[in-house]
Amino acid sequence: MNSVVRRLSSLFRQSGCATEPFNAQHHQLQQLQPCRGIRVQVYNGNLEAALALMQRKMTSSGIERMIKREQRFHIKNSEKRVLARKNLECRLRSEDLARKLKAIMIKKVRGL
Repeated sequence: MNSVVRRLSSLFRQSGCATEPFNAQHHQLQQLQPCRGIRVQVYNGNLEAALALMQRKMTSSGIERMIKREQRFHIKNSEKRVLARKNLECRLRSEDLARKLKAIMIKKVRGL
């Protein structure tokens, strides 16, 4: 979890967002561009529930995938092969769908 927090804080620093609380930052909002991130409120000091909510929001928004995509450590050759195969299958599915949609559109345009 610490690595995720470190990565998120570096993303915020790169985007120009301050990591100060919202109230202290309120007067600066007009000067800064809107901060792209996830905000989670902690109710009754329940940090565990807030972390669980943050994890769900990160998963649904795609931030986790973005962080994993930007990892800069060594990837094993077997993992590279698996990723390459998945990317190939995804691209082929996409091309096949585009080909089918093109055929359907041509039929509609020609009135067949």
